[in-house]
Amino acid sequence: MKKEKLKLNFKRLLKEINMNKVVLIGRLTKDPELKFTPGAGTAVTTLTLAVDKYNSKSGQKEADFVPVVVWGKQAESTANYMSKGSQMAISGRIQTKNYEAKDGTKRYVTEVVATEVQFLSKSNASDSSNQSNDMNFEDDITPVDDGDMPF
Repeated sequence: MKKEKLKLNFKRLLKEINMNKVVLIGRLTKDPELKFTPGAGTAVTTLTLAVDKYNSKSGQKEADFVPVVVWGKQAESTANYMSKGSQMAISGRIQTKNYEAKDGTKRYVTEVVATEVQFLSKSNASDSSNQSNDMNFEDDITPVDDGDMPF
């Protein structure tokens, strides 16, 4: 009896749960665009992330191009440190908005609103141009005698 009641409560709970969570890893298709809201001056960056996927029929790699909006300090950091080709991980939520176009038709926009942004790599162009500037950290390493360590 208790087991059946638990199953019913679990099914009822599942019906009430909604989740809007997106996690993406991809590369920027162009430099991020930083703007500030009128009045409050809150930073907002828009970008498009190319996310790879495989076509099951052809086996070829394709990409989805996902519009992303980043707000606040993360928006400023994204615009300052990321550029076309940079790889990023983004988690956030899907948002759909609608507006009336100049011709009177109703338009819909679906985008990801980022709540967390992680910079994974700079663009390939900046990586290759900075190779000569890389520091050799091995020169700064001091050897440690591990003979006195208890493990």
